Amino acid sequence: MLRTSGLHIPYPPAVRDLVYRLYARRVEGRLDVDRAPKHIGVILDGNRRWARADGRTTEQGHQAGADKIAELLGWCDETQVEVVTLWMLSTDNFDRPEEELKPLLGIIENTVRGLAADGRWRVHHVGNLDLLPDHTQRVLKDAEEATREVKGVWVNVGVGYGGRQEIADAVRSLLLDHAERGTSFEELAELVDIDLIAEHLYTRGQPDPDLIIRTSGEQRLSGFMLWQSAHSEYYFCEVFWPAFRKVDFLRALRDYAIRHRRYGG
Repeated sequence: MLRTSGLHIPYPPAVRDLVYRLYARRVEGRLDVDRAPKHIGVILDGNRRWARADGRTTEQGHQAGADKIAELLGWCDETQVEVVTLWMLSTDNFDRPEEELKPLLGIIENTVRGLAADGRWRVHHVGNLDLLPDHTQRVLKDAEEATREVKGVWVNVGVGYGGRQEIADAVRSLLLDHAERGTSFEELAELVDIDLIAEHLYTRGQPDPDLIIRTSGEQRLSGFMLWQSAHSEYYFCEVFWPAFRKVDFLRALRDYAIRHRRYGG
């Protein structure tokens, strides 16, 4: 906003966009990539509220949010982020009306196909497949298989994901695994520790998230990566996910780097 004699005069869109780009370059130029997070979790929140505020349908809001993912991954690649976890559909979302859930699943399927076809990302599903329709399960499995050898950013797509569900699934997997081995309950009780449970999480073999970003102004995790986020830094951004800009992403990285330097020394 320009301020003249007490009046607030909005910048023309072209001028505003130029200012944002220049500011983003300034922030990016001052980032210490060596202190950038290696694993970022993102709670993609605010699609429906963005749509309402912009006079669009809920489906258009979800599509706009899906379209933003490619931009985010490009920014992550530029800043040497190695793993990105995207929470696209929670277990709680299955309570939504069928007329919203069905097109949302279609948008997710198309997004996952696009990520796999891009050739730069290694796609990995995090969530409970049994909660999803057969065709959604197939898309997720095909994307994982098609990108298994890709060396780029590892992209976890959280579909049918809930933090409590993940821990319950991990414990169930652990028990079934050791039942097949013939391990007694007494022996298993002696074996169970943090590392053993972590081996059965959806993200097994990956580093825990260094930074978790949530858009839309909500300041809660809602069960996102409950186990893995024990030592994560959090960044809550006021903008709705479809309106998330590179400058917002860079601010999150800058904020993380400042905290990282403080706690590291």
